[in-house]
Amino acid sequence: MSDRTGVIHDIGYRHYDGPRLGRWAITQALMVSSLRHAYGIGRSGKSKVMPIFLLAVMVVPAAIVVGIENGLQFDKPPIEPVDYIYLLQPVIALYLASQAPQLFSRDLRYRSIVLYLARPPRRTDYALAKLTALVAAQMILICIPLVVLYAGALLAKYNFLQMSKQFVAGLAGALLLSILLAAIGGLIAAATPRRGFAVAAIIAVLIVSFTAATTTMAIVDEKGDMSSTAARYASLVSPFNLTEALQTWFLRNDRDGSWMPTTQQGLVFTAVYVLLVAACVWGVNARYAKVARG
Repeated sequence: MSDRTGVIHDIGYRHYDGPRLGRWAITQALMVSSLRHAYGIGRSGKSKVMPIFLLAVMVVPAAIVVGIENGLQFDKPPIEPVDYIYLLQPVIALYLASQAPQLFSRDLRYRSIVLYLARPPRRTDYALAKLTALVAAQMILICIPLVVLYAGALLAKYNFLQMSKQFVAGLAGALLLSILLAAIGGLIAAATPRRGFAVAAIIAVLIVSFTAATTTMAIVDEKGDMSSTAARYASLVSPFNLTEALQTWFLRNDRDGSWMPTTQQGLVFTAVYVLLVAACVWGVNARYAKVARG
């Protein structure tokens, strides 16, 4: 047998001596990338249709309201920012149902989550990056029309301090709602790699909870003024009702048609809100811990 011979080729590989940015930089990049994907940026044209359409549905009515209030010169704005949020809550729920699976379910379905959880990022980094991106995406969806309403109110020369107070109340409500919905939607979407199941489950949870809360309040609120304690606590069932009551209590935003929680009720709402968000975040992290273990 002849001796085997081999040749070593120098193809130019070199050891990397540059800076290693670490976990925080990777987590930040994942968060920015996820936020871009929530609006279809960097993805196919078909992926941009739903988020951009829903964003337009949120902004166009606000622009119409601005045109009307500047043209007819009402004594006060026809709608407050906080009320605008909850009038369009079906659009917000639909956005959550359409985009949460895109951020959480896709990596599970294609098993790319295993690459993310190799190293140095940890499952907590991944979960928090995805949840933060979903919160930011929903804040963009909700806050852009609020900015339009605020700018329109200033153009109509309404009281600056009063309009600023309403705008801040709207931002607070948007933040509370975005955090809670992102936690709930993220947990549901992370539970299954099937996008269709996640979409249906998120819509079902939001619709059923809101219907249950509204029905219960209508039954136990005999006077129709939310003076019944049972009717007020029924708000705990729905994320939308819970955040609206919590925002009203935090900022003491006693507007027309709203009710002001007592101190005891406000503390109960706060405790339920914090526990619900914490439980959902823990559930998402536990889900990825199970995936990391294989």
